Amino acid sequence: MRNLELYVHIPFCIKKCLYCDFLSFPADEDTQNAYVEALLSEIAYYGTKCRDYCVSTVYIGGGTPSWLRETQTERIMEALRRSFSIVRDAEVTIECNPGTVTDRMFFVYRRAGINRVSIGLQSADDAQLKMLGRIHTFDQFLKTFDLARRNGFDNINVDIMNSLPGQTAESFYQTLQQVLRLKPEHISAYSLIIEKGTPFYELYKFDAVKQQAGLQPVELPTENEVYRMTKLTEQLLAEAGYMHYEISNFAKPGFACMHNVGYWRRENYLGFGLGAASLMENIRYTNIRELYPYIEQTKHLREGLWQNENEELPATNLHASAERITRKAQIEEFMFLGLRMMEGISRADFEKAFGVSIEAVYAEVLAKLQGENLLVKRAGRIFLTERGQDVSNYVLAQFLL
Repeated sequence: MRNLELYVHIPFCIKKCLYCDFLSFPADEDTQNAYVEALLSEIAYYGTKCRDYCVSTVYIGGGTPSWLRETQTERIMEALRRSFSIVRDAEVTIECNPGTVTDRMFFVYRRAGINRVSIGLQSADDAQLKMLGRIHTFDQFLKTFDLARRNGFDNINVDIMNSLPGQTAESFYQTLQQVLRLKPEHISAYSLIIEKGTPFYELYKFDAVKQQAGLQPVELPTENEVYRMTKLTEQLLAEAGYMHYEISNFAKPGFACMHNVGYWRRENYLGFGLGAASLMENIRYTNIRELYPYIEQTKHLREGLWQNENEELPATNLHASAERITRKAQIEEFMFLGLRMMEGISRADFEKAFGVSIEAVYAEVLAKLQGENLLVKRAGRIFLTERGQDVSNYVLAQFLL
């Protein structure tokens, strides 16, 4: 059987954070109920189409999935298990925001088969949390983490964020220290990106341009300060026994997020819910992003065809787009997704996937990046050097054909 990953999107949140450009919004209980019913219909429909796949990971993301009632989450998990062949040791993750989870909820999550929790902390500084528009305090995060542990969760991720307005390497050090004291199995350390369409974009768009140009921003940290935070993260987490396995992700041995690793390795994945993306046998799909049309369409789910320039692709009335990934785009994705991981890419896997050696496509690029000490070839693999990791956006862009 072929491998498959499942993603379930819960778009609801109590309040949208000021930096967030994800598809998320507040909603009342009736709307949430209707959405869950729509999800169950979509899950059941695709279950009949995926009999030849076994599911290795499930990820319930958002939004704030923990804003759903625990009984709704349990129903979603029951539907997934009823409709798909999920392997016994599958990694099953749910995202949680501090202050939205109770002891009872964690108990039900465990009973439903969820075995991994991802908690969005972002900062251990309450003033920074307020500035970000987060709804919780650091103390609420600590209580949420403790509840997860007491309910038997031994695979917990904590999200933290650097490059915040007014942040320094010294203040970020305090967040790192507070998180390391708890010994989570996984830490995701992201840099703040100022995204268009968010309140932060209106506040900091000119500062972001200055930062990227190496000039002196007014409120955002300088490029050099961001670099200090990055190096501090790598140093402290390495000393604490975390493996730096992807540009922004660190894990204790055996606790890398297998769902995300599947994305970086271009595994098949099927997304359920509003705006969810799927990649099935090199066809990329995106669901419609409007809530009430999505709910209505799931009541009459049907197969159809998506008309592209020279090709008709199998699709459903839930899809807002369908696109076959060209061989050129597959090669590009293989490189710039695979090189995000510290282990890099396998030369043998490239040749098996595309029928040619990697040098046949990228000889000049590889030679150039090696000459700049940004890439290394060793033991049949190609991966970023430490300097390459520091300028990864530049390196990965070189593989666009």
